[in-house]
Parts: sequence; C-alpha cells; structure tokens
Amino acid sequence: QVQLVESGGGLVQAGGSLRLSCAASGSILSFNVMNWYRQAPGKQRDLVALITSGGLTNYADSVKGRFTISRDYAKNTVYLQMNSLKAEDTAVYYCNAVLPPTYWGQGTQVTVSS
Repeated sequence: QVQLVESGGGLVQAGGSLRLSCAASGSILSFNVMNWYRQAPGKQRDLVALITSGGLTNYADSVKGRFTISRDYAKNTVYLQMNSLKAEDTAVYYCNAVLPPTYWGQGTQVTVSS
C-alpha cells in the first residue's frame, strides 16, 4: 500500500510563492504519472499539473507559467512550485499517483489573501 503525504501549504499574500511537497512511502519510479489536483470550496477537484514517468509535464491553463511540477527520485518526492499566487489559487491541493491503481494524499490547504 502506497502512502502519499503532502506538505508545504499555508497562508500567503497574493503575488507570493509556496512549494508543495508530496512524499511517497515507496519509490516513485514505479508510477506511470504523478499529478497535483486542487479543490476549492463548492467546486470539483481539478487537475493542476502532471509529470509522467518519462518526464513530460503538463499544466492547467490557469497555472501555466506560474506553477512548476518536478520530482526528486532520491527523496521519492514530487514538488509543486507555485509562484505569483492569486486569490483564485486558494484550494486544498492533493497529490495523486497512478501505477495503476491510483493513490491519493490527504491534501494540504493553500490560502492566498488578496
């Protein structure tokens, strides 16, 4: 059973930066793709960024140019660097990993004050 633990969320002013981490209990080499999702209150959970086993990345249009997904195999960790944060980025951010099957973390709250 794989466990994913997110960290790095918090309260930040608009224009600021945060780096989220997703630490896996096992090697991330085995995952086909790892994703970051987010869910704002009253809204659906949306894909923010992904990174494939081959290193390809993709981003939601709303975060392109501001967010960067990366990984560190030695630490079994995937990161989401978030710059130029906006109030609309406020959400719970979830890490997701697909072998298959699919695993989810517990989420970390990001709040951006305007």
